[in-house]
Amino acid sequence: MFKTLIRWLLLAAALLLVAHLYPGVTVTSFTSALIAAFVLGLFNTLLRPILVLLTLPVTVISLGLFLFVINALMFWAAARLLEGFAVDGFFAALVGSLIYSLCGMGVDVLMERIFPPQD
Repeated sequence: MFKTLIRWLLLAAALLLVAHLYPGVTVTSFTSALIAAFVLGLFNTLLRPILVLLTLPVTVISLGLFLFVINALMFWAAARLLEGFAVDGFFAALVGSLIYSLCGMGVDVLMERIFPPQD
């Protein structure tokens, strides 16, 4: 439970970093970032597998590049649903989701170092 809370806080901070690095993404407060990180996590857990399955032919034809579009659409949808988290358009959602994904990978590496797997 503690590990999940730390990861959530770090992903919210990563979302603030995305807003700081890229002007197409706006996050008004840390509370908004926490809520947005939670919603993005829900989208990635619940919607992403369904969307990947439904768009499998397009994903195969595009050699997996369509997954970037799926990530951008989920990023954009979260911004449309939430107050305090805004994206200026699809291209901004694409760039923002790429930066957020890179930050998420960094968070995962950091979590692995802080909380090594138990044998």
